[in-house]
Amino acid sequence: MLTTADFRKGLAILVEGQPYLIMDYSVQTPSARGSATLVRIKGRNVITGQVLDMTFKAGEKFQEPDLERRKINFLYAAGDEFHFMDEQSFEQFHLDRETLQDAARWLREGITLRSVVFQGAVVGIELPQFVELKVVETGPGGRSDMASGKVTKPATLENGTQIRVPVYLDGGETVMVDTTTGEFVRRVSGK
Repeated sequence: MLTTADFRKGLAILVEGQPYLIMDYSVQTPSARGSATLVRIKGRNVITGQVLDMTFKAGEKFQEPDLERRKINFLYAAGDEFHFMDEQSFEQFHLDRETLQDAARWLREGITLRSVVFQGAVVGIELPQFVELKVVETGPGGRSDMASGKVTKPATLENGTQIRVPVYLDGGETVMVDTTTGEFVRRVSGK
């Protein structure tokens, strides 16, 4: 059993039968005598992807969810179905666009990532923080961000995703993109 004292970022807990990953937490100590210390968390439901703010009394107990992470490869997309293969068992499975949500836009054939398995069923995927994708085409450059001094232009990646890249990049180059922010990180040389 876990208690609120065990809370940390990335910890998985079971709340009302649903698995949640703790994205952030804070402890609120009251100034009044006799009041309970509260622990506030921002948790992401592993199954639905919904993010909730929850508050618990210090010392509350939680069960650990039956979560497992396995290495998988993305094989291909057929319409709104995305097909994957487990690297250990070589079993193939598919998830739909609704289940994957925003993660679908960072997939490319052959990418290695992790599946999230809850009670024996794959409920989602975890992307690596950075992915390398080829720039198919770039638009006209020139939009300037005055605060940072960066000049960017729109670019379309090999999987159809649109991002902004520096003006010196051209189509055919490979770039590294941060999957958490959707922003250009750097040009990948030698590819």
